[in-house]
Amino acid sequence: MSWGDPSFGPEDSPSVPPPPSRPPTVGPPPPGAALRATTVGLLNLSGLGIGYALVGRWGGAVLCWLATGALLLVALPADPDGVAGGLVVAYVLVVVPATLHGGWIARRTAVGGSWRPMVAAGVGLVLLAVPAGGVVFYGSAQDEAVEQMLLDRLGEGDRTVKAASGRTFDAARADYRSALAVYRELGEDHAGSRAGELVPQRLSAYYEAVAAPYRQGKHCEAVAPLAYLRTVPKSIDPKLLGDLAGWPDDPLATSLYTCGVSKLGDRAAGSSGGELAELLRTFPGSAQAKKVGPAVSGKIKEQVGAVGGSSPCAATEALRGLRTTVMALPDTSVSARAGEADTGIRNGVYACGVDQFRSKKFTDAQKTLTEFAATYRSDKRRAHARDVAIAAEIAADRPAAGKRLPPSGSPGGSRMELVISNDAPSGVEILYTGPVTGRVSLKGCGSCRQYTSEASGSSLACKSGGRSYPKARLRLPAGEYHFLYKHGTGASAAVHSYSSGSRIKPGYTYTSCTYVVKSSYGLGLPSPTGPVSLAPAGSSR
Repeated sequence: MSWGDPSFGPEDSPSVPPPPSRPPTVGPPPPGAALRATTVGLLNLSGLGIGYALVGRWGGAVLCWLATGALLLVALPADPDGVAGGLVVAYVLVVVPATLHGGWIARRTAVGGSWRPMVAAGVGLVLLAVPAGGVVFYGSAQDEAVEQMLLDRLGEGDRTVKAASGRTFDAARADYRSALAVYRELGEDHAGSRAGELVPQRLSAYYEAVAAPYRQGKHCEAVAPLAYLRTVPKSIDPKLLGDLAGWPDDPLATSLYTCGVSKLGDRAAGSSGGELAELLRTFPGSAQAKKVGPAVSGKIKEQVGAVGGSSPCAATEALRGLRTTVMALPDTSVSARAGEADTGIRNGVYACGVDQFRSKKFTDAQKTLTEFAATYRSDKRRAHARDVAIAAEIAADRPAAGKRLPPSGSPGGSRMELVISNDAPSGVEILYTGPVTGRVSLKGCGSCRQYTSEASGSSLACKSGGRSYPKARLRLPAGEYHFLYKHGTGASAAVHSYSSGSRIKPGYTYTSCTYVVKSSYGLGLPSPTGPVSLAPAGSSR
């Protein structure tokens, strides 16, 4: 049945010619115009341009096809950000006018062919499902694209953690923070996504990666990353962490204790108390904190025993470091144990000085034992420490004086007298060691002058009958002695030393004379009175 007057068919009016393919442009619309307009409009509203094709307007149909094709070309595959709003508006500006324009044309255009208008209208309605379904499909595709984007973002965080786990924590800290920011964003802002649901699992792997030094038993290296993990709950929803939020406490306390005990005695711990102080401040009631006191006492006892071993100097330094560290600990019940190291340090300083002397480190021995004598004035070893310090000072200039330690007591038997005179305008200090050790100081001779040559000094020194030379008288047991003469003490700031050796024999009184020759100095070696004359000696500076 063709579109025309519905009351007449071709049998009833055989004399009426069929309607033209296109109605005239003027005059009333052909019968059935409203249904035709609705049908063509619906067919065009699908965006497929079928309404235009039905009425023979192929230019409009092509325009609809181009618009729909362009939209599909840009929109597919679906992007997480969707289609640009401008493109959608442009497409609507094509489809809606095409719908209205097609309906307007159809009102005045008869449609040829044998087809049913109601069926065509039904097809139009069905075809509306194409754009509607396309919107639904595109929304689903866009959601999937968003899911994939979030999963890619999750994978990026995972790769960052994996790369960071191969480096030290200090070097990887920034990467760990970056990965945590990714997990926080996914877990808090996209909790319902597939990626968001995986965040708790990833956080567990994250904690395991950061805490790897602890699991490997590297407790000193583990302190910084574990301390960092304790701050993570402040920057992410604790619900995402679950039991992980409080997990670092016990491992950190264990690492602080183990690392701190391993450093006891090291200067590195210093006056801050190091890891043990941090443990006592951060976890004062922990089981690890309660073990600090016994560990400190045990370490002190160990080093006190080491003082009597082969390395007393190292043991003494360890004890000093221990004492400094323990005194800095915030728990008074622990810091009070620092006094347990005092006796060990005293014994260690003395043993260290003696060991340095025996090892021919004479300058170090002199410094160590001089400090011992100045610090521990009531110690019974003070006198011997001073003797060893004197011998070490002489031996630093005359190694033969350091062949053996000075005796700790004075030998018995007869003693010989040694008279030392000073024929120099500056003071002189004489150090000696042998069967006995000591020092004596002589003031400068006010009326004495420097000699012009070694020859005049050796022949004239201490022989002027009209002068009163400063003198010192020593009573020494017989034996081999080593002397160190230190000119320039007292009035002069420049001290010039000279060392010598001599053997004191029984039955003699010995004399010695010191003098100065211009830019050098001289002395008469200890010589017995009688037929043996003074023997001058000197040395240029």
